[in-house]
Formats: sequence, structure tokens, C-alpha cells
Amino acid sequence: MLSLNKINVDIGPVGIIKKASLSLSQGEMVGLIGRNGAGKTTLLKTIMGILKTKSGEIAFENEDLVTLPSEKRAQMLIGYMPEDRRLIPSMSSEENIMIPVWAVGLEDWKERLEWIYKIIPEAKDLKDRPSTSLSGGQQKLIALSRALMVGRKLLLLDEPTEGIAPALTKRIIEILNNLKKQGVTTLVAESNEKHYEKMLDRTFIIERGEIKLK
Repeated sequence: MLSLNKINVDIGPVGIIKKASLSLSQGEMVGLIGRNGAGKTTLLKTIMGILKTKSGEIAFENEDLVTLPSEKRAQMLIGYMPEDRRLIPSMSSEENIMIPVWAVGLEDWKERLEWIYKIIPEAKDLKDRPSTSLSGGQQKLIALSRALMVGRKLLLLDEPTEGIAPALTKRIIEILNNLKKQGVTTLVAESNEKHYEKMLDRTFIIERGEIKLK
């Protein structure tokens, strides 16, 4: 479904990603594990088209992503949860979840939103609250819900449990395990795989921008 072949990415004069390759098949949950600064976020942003490749190939369902503008990812039903959540402060939680609907023009959004609220009932409880009033863990739940709204084929998650309370970490792991059982194809970038060991079909290790299969 998703394949990266010898990707090189520079930020300014510095090479961050170096000849990185990985693949993801439909229905898999794959881990991208590495310490802070190893290149996880850079790699996910490159898949999303936020950062450009210096060289290499990225294909999704056999379509070249390198030449496509970043906004096309949502139209291809790729959902992305950034590490820093990126919620819009002036919007309610539900309005933040709805952003992909307005961007892409999804017609079955009501059914999708109902499905998300069934999987993440906390998001429904928080739907009318301003995003600025939420804790870090609650913001993660809303960011995950937003990614799920459009991430029907592929879900990219950047540090979904980083920096939040243990109880919410446990809850997010439960949600991701439920999504795995439903066959949602997911690439999870984390600094520690201990929460995911029983869930991951495969694990890639990233160190100094280089990737190897564990």
C-alpha cells in the first residue's frame, strides 16, 4: 500500500533522512521507533508532502506521492496526526475534527463522525468545548479523531502517546488496538515501543535518519 525507496531529505544544508526505505501493507500496524531527533517526524512530514524529498521514491497504492502537492493526501484518504496536535484554537473540538470534511468535501461525514464517536466516545463528550480548554491528552484524542475522519485508507500517527498522563496513554493504546482489529492500516512513530509490542506487525528502527527493520 505504501512504499518508500531510498528517501533522502535535507533541512537546509543538513541531511536528516538518509536512503530510508520501508513498506506498509493493507491492514498492517507498523511501528517506526526512534529517539527524539532520530528523524521520525521528518519522515512522516515527507510522506505527507509537507517536506520535500531530495531524492528517492514514495508510492501510495502505486501512485507517486513525491510530485503531488501535500493537500492531495487528504483526497487520497490518508490521515495524519502530528506530534503537536495542530488544533485550531478558535474552533470547538468537533469543528477541529470536521476540518478534513470541509477540505475534501466528504459526503458521508455524518456516518464517519458517528463511527469515530463510537470508537472514541470521549471525543463526543468534548465536542462542544474549545480546543484551548482541553488537556494535552484530550487534545491528542481530538487530533486522532480528526485524522480518522479522512484516514480511511492510511493513518500516520506521530508520537500519539508522548507527554500525556498514563491513564490517557493506556486509553489511546486501547483505541489503536481496536482500530487494528478493524483493519485500519497504520504507521505509528514513537520513541518507545513498549506500549505497542503486541500490536505491531512489523517494527522499523530509525537512527540518525537511517531505517532498518528490527
